[in-house]
Amino acid sequence: MSDLPNLLSDFDYLLPEELIAQTPARPRESARLLIAEVDGISDHIIADLPKLLRPGDLLVVNDTAVIPAALIGRRGKGKVRINLHRRLKEDSWLAFAKPAKKCLPGTEISFADEFSAVVTQKADGGEVILQFNQSGAALDGCLEQHGQMPLPPYIRRPDGANEVDRYDYQTLFATHAGAVAAPTAGLHFTDELRQKLISAGINFTAVTLHVGAGTFLPVKTEKIHEHKMHTEWGTVSVDTVKAIQKTKATGGRVIAVGTTSLRILEAAFVHHGRLAPFTGETDIFITPGYQFGVIDMLLTNFHLPKSTLLILVSAFSGYDFIKMVYQHAVVSGYRFFSYGDACLLSCQNRFPLLVKKEPS
Repeated sequence: MSDLPNLLSDFDYLLPEELIAQTPARPRESARLLIAEVDGISDHIIADLPKLLRPGDLLVVNDTAVIPAALIGRRGKGKVRINLHRRLKEDSWLAFAKPAKKCLPGTEISFADEFSAVVTQKADGGEVILQFNQSGAALDGCLEQHGQMPLPPYIRRPDGANEVDRYDYQTLFATHAGAVAAPTAGLHFTDELRQKLISAGINFTAVTLHVGAGTFLPVKTEKIHEHKMHTEWGTVSVDTVKAIQKTKATGGRVIAVGTTSLRILEAAFVHHGRLAPFTGETDIFITPGYQFGVIDMLLTNFHLPKSTLLILVSAFSGYDFIKMVYQHAVVSGYRFFSYGDACLLSCQNRFPLLVKKEPS
């Protein structure tokens, strides 16, 4: 372990600002795709996937749906930006507030004539607990009407996300509402591409991980193992487990569409000591040295410097290899982050033996 990169500064790189994508490729499958395998790197586009993958391969997508969790309210005469990130009760959410120092307990924030909230508790890091004057489905309806898509801060929208973002920041697979950030690798897929993949003998299955706003939070500890992940809720079904087992038994590859699909599958593996159905919360943090139990390949976007996701892909494909991949992507003008291009990575650190954990 001592030879593994374990400092945050190990995961830094220089990125020209003009490579941070502000809008997605149109059409979606025209985004660029970097294939990164041990024997070399090659450049393609997402639309090439049906001929790049093999019949019998399995794509595991995240079917979470992003809710319009970004709100702009007023506290007296001042503006307050709110990003909801975890529902606590039918009428209460944990949220990030800006400016947080003005949001003391008892502060009322108004979003519309009939839609407001009161700060009931203030925590560290800009977090507050909000109790709304609406509850359950009525609160969900107010969010749909008055909320915006919770775009990450590097996508510049001075007035907040627009109506086009409501489409752009939602994947084809979105079924179960609950995420406050998009599983961005899934943004590259269209129904036409999905049909071409199925026709080529490539299969699909789904997991759910409701992506939290913690995915945007910076790592603040120089020793990466001291970083604390926010929890996220997810589920891996019996049918998905069976699809993965069948794929492996017939020689196919299991390909996670995005780090969110990978994390919930690996969380299930860690929880059981083998792949099995799982439902619950996870704060899994994958760092170099982690041995992967489920995934063979990962389709993912290019991630921020010093981020938990860059640390994850470095664990997946190897630290030095990922450095080379990202250098190639920068020099070649790939577009980075949520609305950017993608890469397809192979796993270089597999669990040596899958053993069922016996009860103690």
